[in-house]
Amino acid sequence: MSRLILGSNPFFGFAHGNPQATADEMKAWYTDERIMAVLDAAADHGITAVWTPCYDRWIRLWNSYRRAGGKLPIWIGQPDNFEAMKEHISACARNGGRAVCIQGECIHRALTGGNPGIVGEWLEHIKRQGLPAGIASHYPDDILRAERDGLPAEFYHLTIGVPDAFGQRDREKAVRTIQHIAKPVVAFKVLGAGRFPPREAFPFLLSRVRPKDGLCVGVFPRNRDEVAEDAALARDLTRG
Repeated sequence: MSRLILGSNPFFGFAHGNPQATADEMKAWYTDERIMAVLDAAADHGITAVWTPCYDRWIRLWNSYRRAGGKLPIWIGQPDNFEAMKEHISACARNGGRAVCIQGECIHRALTGGNPGIVGEWLEHIKRQGLPAGIASHYPDDILRAERDGLPAEFYHLTIGVPDAFGQRDREKAVRTIQHIAKPVVAFKVLGAGRFPPREAFPFLLSRVRPKDGLCVGVFPRNRDEVAEDAALARDLTRG
């Protein structure tokens, strides 16, 4: 799997205050056809995976994309329905998902609500589908607690900064957490939902994490070829 993974927040209008576009503008621009074009563009630039929730719309799109010979081979599912978590995990497994990482707000709700056991149940359900099992979070302390409690995650997915502030102190804390964790970590919201240009954000992260760690970055290429720019920058920094 490529170290740079395509994120999906812009596909579904999760703008988090992005200065490039509003949530409604993102949702209107990202038709199914444009999403599939971006998937192929990512594959053309060496990106091999996309990270998305397990929504019905996405599953229909992903299956159509695969039937049409889409180039990008790997979908990592991020189920975000607390009450129907196991059903969404199973849907990912049935529809070609290659790994599952439980969405961060669901993790935070379980851990702060005194219910870490349900997280363990979700992770074991993922493993019963024969897939790698991960935990996402917007909060480094959730990841550290998961490690302390021995929750059986095989990898983590951590925001670089707490949405929607993305202050420097929060960014630094996230990076220190990644350095502390032995398991692989994929960083997300690397650009702070459009607040930081890739030429600042990518070096900040890639100079301080390990080769086994990755980064997940969404794109909104309405005005410029962000896919090509991000892929080239990540490739150059990794080589360096």
